[in-house]
This record gives sequence, C-alpha cells and structure tokens, in this order.
Amino acid sequence: MARTIILKEYDYLQIKDNSKSNYIDEKVFIKLESFILQNEHIQYLKITTKKGYGKVLQAQNYCGVIQMNDGTTIEIVPKIADDKSLEISKKILLKMLKTLTKSPFKNINKANLKSSKIPLLELFISMFLDEVSKLVRKGIKSDYIQKEENLKYLKGKLKINEQIKQNYIHKERFYVEFDEFVNNRVENKLIKTTLQFLYKKSKSNKNQQRLREFLFVFDDIDISHSIKEDFSKIKLNRKMKDYEQVLIWGRTFLLENSFSPYSGKDIAFALLFDMNMLFESYVGYYLKKRGFDVSLQDREKYLVESHNKFALRPDIKIKIKDKIIIADTKWKKISKEKEISQSDMYQLFAYGKKYDEVKKLYIIYPKFMKEQPKLSYKYEDTLPLKIVYFDIEKR
Repeated sequence: MARTIILKEYDYLQIKDNSKSNYIDEKVFIKLESFILQNEHIQYLKITTKKGYGKVLQAQNYCGVIQMNDGTTIEIVPKIADDKSLEISKKILLKMLKTLTKSPFKNINKANLKSSKIPLLELFISMFLDEVSKLVRKGIKSDYIQKEENLKYLKGKLKINEQIKQNYIHKERFYVEFDEFVNNRVENKLIKTTLQFLYKKSKSNKNQQRLREFLFVFDDIDISHSIKEDFSKIKLNRKMKDYEQVLIWGRTFLLENSFSPYSGKDIAFALLFDMNMLFESYVGYYLKKRGFDVSLQDREKYLVESHNKFALRPDIKIKIKDKIIIADTKWKKISKEKEISQSDMYQLFAYGKKYDEVKKLYIIYPKFMKEQPKLSYKYEDTLPLKIVYFDIEKR
C-alpha cells in the first residue's frame, strides 16, 4: 500500500522495521538506492550505514517531494531545530518557497500555510487547480489556427498541387487551406497535459474530482506531444496575462527538473530544492522587504579581472549610499567556532578585496539553537567580518 513518509533533513530511511516510522519496503529501498546512484552528482539522498540497522538512506540538504511509481511518497522538510514539529518545518519550507522568483510558489497564502497537514504534492496540485479555476471563470482563449483538409465544399484557399494529387478521381472534393478560430491552441494543450499528468499522480479524492471536472472543460482540446517545444512557443503578452501563473505551474510539473535535474525510471515525480538556494532567497527577500537595495548573486567582479576569469558570486550585495555590504548565506548548523568552514572565510576575504567600497562582510547562518556562538573577525583593520544567525521561524 502506498505511503507518505515525512523526513527532516539528515533523517534516515531504513528497510521495514515495525518499531520505526521511517521505514520502507525492501523493493522501494532498492529503487531509491538506484535513484541515488544515478544522481551521484547531486546528493538528494545519501547511502550510508547506521549502527544496528546496516545500510540506510539519509536525507541531505534538499527538501521537497519524491513520488515512486508504486505511489510511495517521501517528503523532506527543513531541520529547523530538534524540538520543532514536522508541521512547523513544512510551514517554514512553504514560507521559503514563496520567495523564489519566476516560480508558482509566490502565490502561497495564509490558507496554504495552514494546510501543512496536507501532503506537499497534493497542496501544490490544489494550488495549480485554484489557478485553473480562475482562468476558466474568465474564459479559455481561442485563436486562429491554420488547417489543411480535403472537404466536400470550397473553403479558404484551394491548394492546386494537393488538389491534383488528392482529388484526381474525386473531382467533387476540394483540398483547401483555411484559418479556423478554435481553443485548441498551444497554451490550452499544455494545461490539459498538466491536468492529465496530475490525475495519475494525485492520491487525494478532492483533487482527483477537481481534475476530472477541469478535464471535462478541456475535453475538446488535444494534449501536447512535444512539451518542451510547445513551452518554447508560448508568448505571454497583455492579452494572455491570465495564463501566466497556470503555465508556470504547468512548467513546474511537466518539466519538474527545472529546479533540480534528476534521472531515474523508478521515480514518478520529484520536486526538490537546494536549501542553500532557498535560504539565500528567503534572506534576500527579507532584506528587500526591509527597504534595502539588495542584489543576489552579483556578477560584477572576477578574481582575475585582467582576463575575466574565476567569477565571484556573492550571495547578497547591499548598497547603502556609497558603501557596500557583502553577505554569504550558508544553510548549516553552527554550534561552535570550529564548524565554520575555512573555505567560506577565504571566499569572504576575496569578496572584501575585490569590492573596493565594501565596509562590512557577513556570513549568515540559520538560527537553529537558542544560544549560538557570538563570533566576529578582522581580516584587516578596515575589513571586519561578522557571523550572524537568521531566525527563519520568527521572520
């Protein structure tokens, strides 16, 4: 029977053990192990050993959802603190997703945040269906589409060469080319394709019912047989503004590797997010909301500027009048000074030397504990570095 398993970062999955909740059947374990080996370049999960359990699978710093072909669903949520519930962790994940640019998650609202007991995939499907509902209420758009047909009557433009080839015997027919005003346009095809795709993935009776209702609305529309190519044909203008959010969701579901690429035939669906990327997005969003002039992943400087080699990409650059503050965000638990990476210290020093106007440097870690070590350093008298801790739950 299909199950939904919720893990926090760095929690373990093991082969079935009735005394533990984080277990999976051996067949599922083997398939997940194969998925890990096929994606060794990105550690979504890690194969390791645990005393008393043997081989286990350990979640890493990627959060989101993995659904197997047999329906087994694994949700991975942020490890904020040991004493925080899974619901709080999931709520924080949704808050962080909301800050991603060019994603459908910006429309996450208070009601969605209160729905933390709903499986992540079902929540995402529900949000997509809400957008489809808005679109249907406003009306599905039609367009002129060029068609060629062999008709019993003359319509549009007669194609002489095809007329001779096709109707040499059947003189009563007309091979014609004409424009027809229909709703079978590429945007509607992609929406229907998304509806069909999600109908196979959803385990929620409510979502399945809504999917059936919308599939009925799109009944006379074809599905897309070349998804990537069809997405490349879309041109959203002022008249097509109502389609924007629906199609962003469609791209997220149908081309789910747009966030984290993966391969593996035993995986039905995966939507996984690098927590370093999410943490940077959330901190940047918070600073912008506070009124700071913030740019993320600044591309102004190179380590070797004479040849524009070895690009420097500070996570956050804040401009205050003629001064600059550079900060790097690190999704990592810091409980003592020795856990600060030497490479991170070198990296910030390079930023400080290359950005002439820099007055302050920061490394920002998430606040996981009530008491975090207070740390600050000086590379030089005019180049201080401070370690700060960002409380995601309260901001």
